[in-house]
Amino acid sequence: MALHPQAGKPASKEQLINVASLVSQYYSYRPDAENVAEVVSFGTSGHRGTAANATFTDTHIAAICQALVEYRQDNGITGPLYIGKDTHALSEPAMCTAIEVLAANDVSVVIQRSDNESRGYTPTPVISRTIIRHNRTHPNTQADGVVITPSHNPPSDGGFKYNPPHGGPADGDVTHQIQTRANVFIANGNKNVKRMELRAALASDRVRQEDFMMPYIEDLEQVVDMQAIKEANLTLGTDPLGGAGVGYWSCIAQKYGLNITVVNDDVDPQFAFMTRDKDGKLRMDCSSPYAMAGLIEMKDSFDLAFGNDPDFDRHGIVCKSAGLMNPNHYLAVAIAYLYQHRKEWARDLKIGKTLVSSSMIDRVADKLDRKLAEMPVGFKWFVDGLSNRQIGFAGEESAGGIFLQRDGQTWATDKDGFIMCLLAAEITAVTGKDPGEHYQQLTQEFGEPVYRRNDVAASLEEKQKLSAMQADVVSSKSLAGEPITQVQTRAPGNNAEIGGVKVSTESGWFAARPSGTEDVYKIYAESFKGESHLQNLLTEAEALVAKIIK
Repeated sequence: MALHPQAGKPASKEQLINVASLVSQYYSYRPDAENVAEVVSFGTSGHRGTAANATFTDTHIAAICQALVEYRQDNGITGPLYIGKDTHALSEPAMCTAIEVLAANDVSVVIQRSDNESRGYTPTPVISRTIIRHNRTHPNTQADGVVITPSHNPPSDGGFKYNPPHGGPADGDVTHQIQTRANVFIANGNKNVKRMELRAALASDRVRQEDFMMPYIEDLEQVVDMQAIKEANLTLGTDPLGGAGVGYWSCIAQKYGLNITVVNDDVDPQFAFMTRDKDGKLRMDCSSPYAMAGLIEMKDSFDLAFGNDPDFDRHGIVCKSAGLMNPNHYLAVAIAYLYQHRKEWARDLKIGKTLVSSSMIDRVADKLDRKLAEMPVGFKWFVDGLSNRQIGFAGEESAGGIFLQRDGQTWATDKDGFIMCLLAAEITAVTGKDPGEHYQQLTQEFGEPVYRRNDVAASLEEKQKLSAMQADVVSSKSLAGEPITQVQTRAPGNNAEIGGVKVSTESGWFAARPSGTEDVYKIYAESFKGESHLQNLLTEAEALVAKIIK
């Protein structure tokens, strides 16, 4: 994909969403139950869409919530259901819909109270942590949760994801059950969906407000060495990118005596303060140097700076030595540090990575003499390993990661952008070198890979062909001048289908998988032989995939 001429530049007025129109569409538009593009579809991170094309509406959310009620009843989940929302324009109306349906079905709903610094928003990792904290002390009334967010997607989008009692993203069996039942409701005009008026729901004993924020902040010292960060007196800058954690950083600074400057505390559903991503769109991707252009410009003002996406499950690390770190680079550094500095962790803890994350992690794992748990894309695949404390760290190439508490207990089972950012500060404080400097040491030892992800236009039919392909359809014997050593359509960590293909050679690899939310498929590639070899990998990969799916 060619770089847009306005990438990294401020948003233009013409591309800002009309919030009133979008919310009106949310309540007015009805999906066509016969149109596969408009029904409920749970991807790797829940159901996403936009009201503007009838893919994320009141009808969808009401049906999903009624299906969720049935799922809870079928599985004996009787505890509270915690709901969090981010700052996208559609998150507030979707929360209202959810409260109306869940309360009408006698579900005990708990939401963030809005009379403190949280402003009523709740990041994804906070919901995960809250579920786990409750379930440790209430084994007979297990809680679950919902996070209303499309993550880093453009301002027009909405998202809805379910976290069962284990605290992490629901697996495919669960989401398929909810999705299927929700679409039955939609096809029947939602006639069997129970609802009650919002004010009545909020006034009832079925909905209560609690503070999720401070218990989460008070627990942070269990997972990150906050005292070391304080004693190092680091100057830290952070840009919440207008997300759900916007009020958290100042409270973290106050609680632990840290020198944190929040460079932007704006909350704006148009996200007008954002700089444009590589394709010119507004996308709150904290791993993109174009979306993070403002913070990168200020990198020399801080020892370390970081940003997060709207639901705070992702991280962007900005170092004086390296600027904005490639997410893969930081994952490798975090793993190298944690498995050498967490002395209370079990010696047999595995390292979790997605199949499309950097092979630098493989080299670090080999040096540490730790086993890899290599999974398909999607954080749901790491939940069991984190819950059972078989995986110490889990990370994915799209700037998501999490790790166990310092004592080896489970912290949470969903990505946590807060602790990944604070870990960068701990690394700097403890070692005297920022993560960028640590990565340079890794490249001196293992070589310097180059990595890229491209999006390629694809129809629904083409994406389905790619998702269903088997390894034997790849007939090529070589890739970018080297013999092909492996073709994978299943992940070695759990033998689950990856929904695409990964092809490897001695010096590089590519993987291709369909997007769950856009009309594209994604090609990931990495080379340990340099930029020219990487480009050859990408070119040949695209040609190979095109031959298979056309």
